[in-house]
Amino acid sequence: MQERRPVAIGIFDDRSQAQRAIEELRQSGFTEKEIGVTARRADGDDAAEHDEKGGTHAAAGAVTGVAAGAGVGALWGLGVLAGVVPGIGTAIAGGTLAALLSSAAAGAATAGVAGTLIGLGIREDEANYYDEQFKAGRVVVTVRANGRSPDAMSIIRRNGGHDLSSRSDSTSAGAGASFAADRARSAPAASSSDSMTGSRTIEAREEQLRVNKRPVQTGDVQVRKEVRTERQHFEVPVKKEEVVIERQATGNRPASGPIGANEEIRVPVSEERVDIEKRPVATERVTVGKRTAQSTESVDETTRKEEIKVDERGRANVRTKRR
Repeated sequence: MQERRPVAIGIFDDRSQAQRAIEELRQSGFTEKEIGVTARRADGDDAAEHDEKGGTHAAAGAVTGVAAGAGVGALWGLGVLAGVVPGIGTAIAGGTLAALLSSAAAGAATAGVAGTLIGLGIREDEANYYDEQFKAGRVVVTVRANGRSPDAMSIIRRNGGHDLSSRSDSTSAGAGASFAADRARSAPAASSSDSMTGSRTIEAREEQLRVNKRPVQTGDVQVRKEVRTERQHFEVPVKKEEVVIERQATGNRPASGPIGANEEIRVPVSEERVDIEKRPVATERVTVGKRTAQSTESVDETTRKEEIKVDERGRANVRTKRR
């Protein structure tokens, strides 16, 4: 994944490519306060005011003192200033770099392209590289990406720009090609005695395995509920009333009333009765999900490989050379 840097930087060999990149950056939502550009002044950059004798006022001032003029700013799509900048010389600058270089010209602590880039958070060695590219006549475009550095670098590279990392890759590749060419030139020429006539070539081939992985469904798991009925037995202690009758002899004691009187005693009797109430309660919670488990699977396969065999018949003289 591409690194999200606070500032994206592009180097352009061609000004028209840099102008196209800036236009596309603006169309992508980057503002003039986020985009910066600076380059050596070239012939046709009518950005310096001339006095009546044909001289220029730029050498006496700074980049803030001279307007772009003659449509140079419109060509870049940015407000462009020009003049002599301390540590840079005669240059044009636009957008955020124009403001930063202007403050440097007015007396800021760091002046020049390298110091300005360091102030933007670029490493010193990287800033020095871009400063060298600027001094070589190339255009430097900066973008305060605010988290969109991959988008900004994509636009820069699509329009022919590069940064330090992409230039390093291409430089390394070019150096490797140059080294290979030098070795080829320095290799001794084959002697005439080793030259072959009527030669033909046969290739030895072999099969190579390429292991690919693809997901296949090997089963599924269904989690469901079912109702199971079971009988439960409880021993519940209950209370109930009993009528107790006690009989006691009176020893022929005189009665309290005449015989035949209608008398009775009614005693209500009660007991506890068991009532059963059923209510649902949660006894377990089951969570269902998936996760990936890593394992190793052994795979065996048969491949075929060709081998070159040399069969000699008669008095054939065979000499084998290996390269």
